[in-house]
Amino acid sequence: MLVLCFVIAMLFGAEKTTFRDVWLALTSSATNDTILILREIRLPRELGAILIGSALAVSGAIMQGVTRNPLADPGLLGLTSGANMALALAFIFVPSLNYFGIMMACFLGAALGAVLVIILGSVRQGGLSPIRIVLAGAAVSAFLYAISDGVSLFFKISKDVSMWTAGGLIGTTWGQLQAIGPVILVGIIWVLFLSSQVSILSLSDEVATGLGQKLVQVKAVLFALVIVLTGASVALVGNMAFVGLMIPHIVRRIVGTNYRYILPFSVIAGASFMLLADTLGRTIHAPYETPMVAIVAMLGLPFFLFVVRRGGKQL
Repeated sequence: MLVLCFVIAMLFGAEKTTFRDVWLALTSSATNDTILILREIRLPRELGAILIGSALAVSGAIMQGVTRNPLADPGLLGLTSGANMALALAFIFVPSLNYFGIMMACFLGAALGAVLVIILGSVRQGGLSPIRIVLAGAAVSAFLYAISDGVSLFFKISKDVSMWTAGGLIGTTWGQLQAIGPVILVGIIWVLFLSSQVSILSLSDEVATGLGQKLVQVKAVLFALVIVLTGASVALVGNMAFVGLMIPHIVRRIVGTNYRYILPFSVIAGASFMLLADTLGRTIHAPYETPMVAIVAMLGLPFFLFVVRRGGKQL
């Protein structure tokens, strides 16, 4: 599926290309206008889709497993809104910041959002629960988005911030992939090594403790990895809601509830989904482009409502 989606994404777009053009762009040093478009514009864009889809899907799977909340994803838990706010502040106070600096700012913003959700969800006796996490995440996300919009309007950079965070892969470059690719790849590999711990945590804290899990340390590492993956994703594509919610549910229905299978299959399914979404965005109204975030939202909102209607039962 992933290979097929990649080939389709490389073949279709505003520029008419053939399978031979794609093959030459990937395997030879030949150059003409079509091959240059494929090699310098379309190829980095589709590799970015693979990285971001994998990162968001894995992040959502971790959040759902650790919190045991079927509605959890990075967007609902304050991570994307925190990264969005940090991006706006970086544009204001350090306008000359390079891409690596922007990525680091998104990391810090995502971490701030997560910390606020955890603190707000833990203020009452009984600690964190799935419903408290969702409610705290909704409140913190609204608050951080308000800050981002407010400072953007006040400092008159709302257009720049909106263009960056609108959600899409337009303008993805090899330089951006060089900065963000290693971070996402290392994060995903690390997550896969912790898949057994996620499976145990998805049962209950009591079971995990009984099996010798160091809850605080393992959860801290997993949340740190989610922050890194989400921050890197926002730095490249902006806000991309619902990917982290949908993909783990779809994968769970195919492979079961063992996170040793859910996490690696989420990598593949998330990458495939983002490739298809990007292809649709480029071809529905070619040569004009439909925002990819709109396509993802149109697919994701009904899915979200379907999960809510089922009361959080396994799909």
